[in-house]
Amino acid sequence: MLITGGAGFIGSHVVRLFVINYPEYHIYNLDMLTYAGNLENLKDLENFKNYHFIRADINDEKEINRLFAKYRFDKIIHLAAESHVDRSITDPLAFVKTNVIGTMNLLNAAKNNWPEDFKDNLFYHISTDEVYGSLGETGLFTETTAYDPNSPYSASKASSDHFVRAYGETYNIPYIITNCSNNYGPNQFPEKLIPLFINNIIEEKKLPVYGDGKYTRDWLYVKDHAVAIDLTFHKGKNYCTYNIGGFNEWQNIDLVKLLCDLMDDKLDRKKGTSKALITYIKDRPGHDKRYAIDANKIKKELGWKPSVTFEEGLEQTIDWYLANKKWLNNVTSGDYQNYYTTHYNS
Repeated sequence: MLITGGAGFIGSHVVRLFVINYPEYHIYNLDMLTYAGNLENLKDLENFKNYHFIRADINDEKEINRLFAKYRFDKIIHLAAESHVDRSITDPLAFVKTNVIGTMNLLNAAKNNWPEDFKDNLFYHISTDEVYGSLGETGLFTETTAYDPNSPYSASKASSDHFVRAYGETYNIPYIITNCSNNYGPNQFPEKLIPLFINNIIEEKKLPVYGDGKYTRDWLYVKDHAVAIDLTFHKGKNYCTYNIGGFNEWQNIDLVKLLCDLMDDKLDRKKGTSKALITYIKDRPGHDKRYAIDANKIKKELGWKPSVTFEEGLEQTIDWYLANKKWLNNVTSGDYQNYYTTHYNS
């Protein structure tokens, strides 16, 4: 079993769940270890006999084919991706290379190395709700919502989704695609809103909020997402799509204010201290107003639903970052400071 991007945020939680719950599986974690990949996320698995790490780049076609021939992977969970909208606006071609060409390399390796009947094979592709574009004040994304991506990131993920489906239709490669909402939780690199703001509050730095802050997102606790992936991998129908969401919409500014209150409490600061750090900055281009997922298909077919409320998940997330300040300090040193200045000091 191959899991790509397994040293990243979502990937590390998926790898851990599979390694611990399925000792009979031989699990290979393939990761390039770019800025968001961190083997510290999986230090507790290093001595598990069913866990193996491979450092490789999915953009390297020859290496991917060599690895498929050597290890004869039966099934793939494909999580490796460039995933941050701001970065995609700055460098869109990097997203095309990893999210589109990288996915194509994996699909071709599967096609060339798997048996013709694909009886015991599966290509499980992890995607995003951002491929659907932006919603108005009402409505939800369903599995049949037309694609309408608005950023280089979402366009690259939409393209990869289309190629996975095309290989299913053209070559009969068994696939499942899941489109998830915004994930949050432990081990998330602090370029995304929640860990970024947790770190800034700890350091008493400004909290940069885009535009008016009234952008709405559905939030999904990463450990609940990993459970959903497990269920879908084992019980989902081939050649199908499932949307995974938290049934949990928040406007960014309301989320930030809740986070501020919780952090003030955790840090024994006077209530309102962190809210005073909120700073509105120029909106980013192509900023989608609202995402919201209808996750009833996976709920009805597979019995999945979130295990925690947003408030519970957010509190657990804060507790993890406060207990792991060394991890946070390590990932926010060096190049991170240059990245932060480029994107948020405007």
